[in-house]
Amino acid sequence: MKIGIYPGSFDPVTNGHMDIIERASHLVDKLIVSVLINPRKNAGLFSLGERIDMLKEATSHLANVEIDSFSGLLVNYAKYKGASIIVRGLRAVTDLEHEMQMAQINKNITPEVETIFLVTRAQYSFLSSSAVKELALFQGDYHDLVPYNVKDKLKDKFNKEDVKWITADAVK
Repeated sequence: MKIGIYPGSFDPVTNGHMDIIERASHLVDKLIVSVLINPRKNAGLFSLGERIDMLKEATSHLANVEIDSFSGLLVNYAKYKGASIIVRGLRAVTDLEHEMQMAQINKNITPEVETIFLVTRAQYSFLSSSAVKELALFQGDYHDLVPYNVKDKLKDKFNKEDVKWITADAVK
């Protein structure tokens, strides 16, 4: 059985992530989408449980996708899960340098685990979780950028009618 792992923070999951998840699910027998718990970063907007729940709902139509979480070295987690493939998404050439460096380090540590890169569809090449959060915070239109189940969760997090415009006149 060919097992792949698609790691990320997914804070929140976007349609760009979903593009990679759906395409990667056709390349392996089982795809483990795993939320990285990074103790060196802040907790994020959504809790680990919320991220896992959003991913489970967004991927419920994909029978071979499992949602999990991990902390530590990705290649150690891959070995633990019996995975031979790490899936990484690329939005633009700027992602490539960092991702190649990580893939080469991982290959040096665990030669039996391959990293594959999937280039996201052009319509999602600008998309990041950070951009979605900023749009939601300032009440921009993010509805076509996230799965259906994430829209209301973002709205609830940023349900602020007190967002005020700060202009140069206001700070004088």
